[in-house]
Amino acid sequence: MSYKDEYNYWLSSDYFDEATRAELRGLTDEKEIEDRFYKGLEFGTGGLRGVMGAGSNRMNIYTVRKATQGLANYISKTGVERPSVVISYDNRNNSSRFALETALCLCASGIKVYLFDELRPTPELSFAVRYLNCLAGVNITASHNPKEYNGYKVYWSDGAQIVSPQDKEIIAEVNAISDYTSIKTMSENEALESGLLSYIGSDVDDAYAATLHKLIMAPEEIEAAKDIKIVYSPLHGTGLKPVKRMLSEMGFSNVYIVEEQAVQDGDFPTLRSPNPESPEAYILGVELAKKVGAELVLVTDPDGDRLGMYSLDKKSGEYKEFTGNMFGALVCDYVLMQKKEKGILSENPAVTTTVVITDMVKDICHKYGVLCDYNNLIGFKYIATKIRNYEADGSHTYEFGLEDSFGCLPGTYSRDKDAVGTVMLLCEAAAYYANRGMTLWDRMCQLFEDFGYYKEKITSVKFAGKEGTEKISSMIQNLRENPVSSVGDYTVTEIYDYKLGTTTDMSTGAVVEGGLPKSNMIYYQLSDGAWFLVRPSGTEPKIKFYYGVKGLSASDSADKLSELGDLVKGMFE
Repeated sequence: MSYKDEYNYWLSSDYFDEATRAELRGLTDEKEIEDRFYKGLEFGTGGLRGVMGAGSNRMNIYTVRKATQGLANYISKTGVERPSVVISYDNRNNSSRFALETALCLCASGIKVYLFDELRPTPELSFAVRYLNCLAGVNITASHNPKEYNGYKVYWSDGAQIVSPQDKEIIAEVNAISDYTSIKTMSENEALESGLLSYIGSDVDDAYAATLHKLIMAPEEIEAAKDIKIVYSPLHGTGLKPVKRMLSEMGFSNVYIVEEQAVQDGDFPTLRSPNPESPEAYILGVELAKKVGAELVLVTDPDGDRLGMYSLDKKSGEYKEFTGNMFGALVCDYVLMQKKEKGILSENPAVTTTVVITDMVKDICHKYGVLCDYNNLIGFKYIATKIRNYEADGSHTYEFGLEDSFGCLPGTYSRDKDAVGTVMLLCEAAAYYANRGMTLWDRMCQLFEDFGYYKEKITSVKFAGKEGTEKISSMIQNLRENPVSSVGDYTVTEIYDYKLGTTTDMSTGAVVEGGLPKSNMIYYQLSDGAWFLVRPSGTEPKIKFYYGVKGLSASDSADKLSELGDLVKGMFE
């Protein structure tokens, strides 16, 4: 069916409500119509995600129902008796409605559903899948994306997001649904009366909190510095209740909430985008920190899986920004240090991360004699996959996991990044260093001195609609057919092509096959420790560039990073 046929079907069928059809009748831009209907939403690194609105390539109750019916059909083919699914949602517009639609479709397919009674953070959903012994989980969220977006993440029985080939198998079930009227649903009352739908609440919260308390390694350090001042903002999202609860139960007595951003609001009225990677996310928090004299400013994204931070530099009186790589390296160092000193570092320990993590983490792992398992695809679900593999083959024990995009997982109780647990460890580390007359910025500076001034960044180039997707595909293919040998004054020493699974030594031309996970991205190792990676986005037409350098000083690394970023981005403009 062409995009125009699909559009006309949505316009004419009385299956779709009048509001949906009125929205479609109001469209006058043919490119807009094509973008809404030329494909259905697909599972990417972050699951099903898209702009909310009418159309097959948009997030709405109909695409949510279709995705859920595909999931239900997949579950029925597993042969599992009495399967169950747990569902959570965040503060975004339509999230609670999408969650209920998901639940009712599953219930109508005979699947038991546990639905959270109000919004919860992503890591608690992952925890709940395991705690309730469910076959799967669904989380309605678009994470840190702008307010126009929403999404649908699917988790499996170990609490991890689905990965290939399972994601492809589920989407095949979704795509096999050609008639929307065949999608099952039922009323909420029917689902409740049948026992297929149950609402869950504080019992799971309490179990999650009890598990998080086990992460604490140095309670005596917290007790000695419990009066340090911490500013926290949930950016209008799910982190408010669990973060406040955990910091209070840990004993921190001076936690200041950014009240303007404590209102759970899908329009994010104080922000253009609720993303901890954006300096805008910290403006109100830093203002409050200056007023109360706080040492630390923390923010979590709407679904509570990402954490960002600023720390006071007492010498200048300024609050210093931390990238995800910086605070991830700092927490990783603190966790390994504490475990090493207390003799609780396991045999064959591993820190699990991705191909674009800072090289500082590799150096930190080497210092403590821990494997840095970094040759994994981008996305925390691939870190979760490695946890599953460790448990299956006994090769290593997971000690800590992190990715560059502001996400860490301190234990195996959940299988997605957990801002709540990471807040706990970060504040424990702040207390530890406060007891030694240091802020976390002081400690970060020590790490730079010890391991080098590593700097990394992500940028992207966006394209529009179907033509943009095709252009990106052409650009990536051109890179494969015409390998880059230099970038400015940097020489390309090795090329890792994750789609082909090959490593090319550019000095000899030798190509080694195998050993790389498969994905449509290309990594370039450059001279002088620099690198960059090119990756097409899975959810919208854009190319992402990850790049990094190592300098002799903070200013030297910043200059090098800026230069490399301009060079790499210029290759695609």
